[in-house]
Amino acid sequence: MMKLNVNGAAHEVEADPSTPLLYVLRNDLKLNAAKFGCGMGQCGACTVMVDGEAIFSCLTPIMLLEGRQIKTVEGLGTIDNPGPMQQAFIEEQSAQCGYCIAGMMMRAQALLESTPDATDADIRTALEPNLCRCGTHMRILKSVQHARELMKSASAAPASAG
Repeated sequence: MMKLNVNGAAHEVEADPSTPLLYVLRNDLKLNAAKFGCGMGQCGACTVMVDGEAIFSCLTPIMLLEGRQIKTVEGLGTIDNPGPMQQAFIEEQSAQCGYCIAGMMMRAQALLESTPDATDADIRTALEPNLCRCGTHMRILKSVQHARELMKSASAAPASAG
């Protein structure tokens, strides 16, 4: 039995410790945003965050993840209340087929959490491991730039009294 923290929730999964995280997310936890693309860490469709760092979930065995914080695109927000990254991708209509989008969002989220003032060159460099075969790269870049501004605005906003 493996204990994983995914999107802030504790999960116990019964899987071989060498099982790639991607399979546990999709098959056991029913979190289907991360996609199986190449299975070799060359396309980025499976990208999630572990302790704030973007990783290929198709290559990462769950035995390396106990006690670590795993975040998928489902952990960024909800349909009714999307997070800044999700909102930016919606507003910029970045998805064509949508297969790469969750991985793109997670790699961009990791970048902007660690480097809130990321330059456009930083964004391009960070997204290099992720492929979009539809060719919506310019809309994806615009979405990340938009998310950068939304995230800065959100962090600058005063906390609401409650």
